Amino acid sequence: MKASKRLDQISPYLFAEISRKIAEKKAAGIDVISLGIGDPDRPTPALIVEAAQEAIADPSTHQYPSNRGRPEFLTAVSDFYARRFDVTLDPATEVMAAIGAKECIFNLNLAFLDPGDLALASDPGYPVYTGGPLIAGAQAHLMALVPQLGFAPDLTAIDDATAKRAKLMFLNYPNNPTGAVVPDGLFEEVVAFARHHDILVVHDNAYSETCYDGYRAPSFLATPGAKEVGVEVFSLSKGYNMTGWRCAAIVGNAEAIDIYWRLKSNIDSGNFDAVQLAGAAALSPDGDFEVASMNELYRRRRDLVCDVLRAGGVDVTAPKATIYVWAPVPPGFESSAAFCEYVLEEASVVITPGGAYGPNGEGFFRISLTTPDDRLREAVARLGALASPA
Repeated sequence: MKASKRLDQISPYLFAEISRKIAEKKAAGIDVISLGIGDPDRPTPALIVEAAQEAIADPSTHQYPSNRGRPEFLTAVSDFYARRFDVTLDPATEVMAAIGAKECIFNLNLAFLDPGDLALASDPGYPVYTGGPLIAGAQAHLMALVPQLGFAPDLTAIDDATAKRAKLMFLNYPNNPTGAVVPDGLFEEVVAFARHHDILVVHDNAYSETCYDGYRAPSFLATPGAKEVGVEVFSLSKGYNMTGWRCAAIVGNAEAIDIYWRLKSNIDSGNFDAVQLAGAAALSPDGDFEVASMNELYRRRRDLVCDVLRAGGVDVTAPKATIYVWAPVPPGFESSAAFCEYVLEEASVVITPGGAYGPNGEGFFRISLTTPDDRLREAVARLGALASPA
């Protein structure tokens, strides 16, 4: 049996490979601690679970949902954006439910790209930014996130021919994998660039609620003119410990959302209503307290990891947001993959190589903070005991 040519264009999904390596080690009786995948280790907060339980018991949620989204969820997203970002959204036209951010980002490629088109994709970045265009029959053009620019792309480096072919631009701040926050002025520059070249900006807003040290991440849509050129994909996965629930929303440009809905109505039948009602509970003001509690937990873990890395000679900057620490590979290793293989073999700790997120991630590695405290302390103790090879 042979896979399609479009599927052959992309590498196996990064975290599927990580899971395979963990399984091999565990099968050999080795105690492996994974700091690879960003999957919150704490349970979904009780107010969200209780809202879901009540909704599941209601027979009205057992039928096909509205493909655009249940009114309570759409209104909750709109109210949240007004309260949190000072962004006004019409729930009827500028908000739509999505079955997780990954599904949404991928399907935007199908909705807006034709063969020969380009998507401008952050590099390093979430693998769907590059794999999605290929599966849609288009191509991804990598925008290097330049460390000297605060891990922002240099839009002036994109030539006119490339910009003319581009139909989408994928951005993500706070950023995965680098942990960077949006540099001052970048969103304004993106709006002007997108308007000039008729590009739809897709801002992946997966980590806006996971911030530290007084930082509050903005929405791209709060930028003047952003709603004219872009959409934002807001996910409840990381900030609300809801990775398994697959609950997200796409918000912003009404015309783009209508096009996305036309595609989605031919692909799936929407989110389970009970999940949407749980999402509405998460986005209520009561959910803000749960987010603050998780952020304090992640801050402590961030500080623990950064302290150990610095003690080992790694020049790491503590991130102001996200659930990741992004750090340079120590001297003596030919690649980020070689360093991560060394850590796995010598310490039985899984970390992810920066090169897996794109060529401009080479030279770095990523540590996820979504590991229970006792296991994280054990993992960093193992990392601290490692000695670089001669």
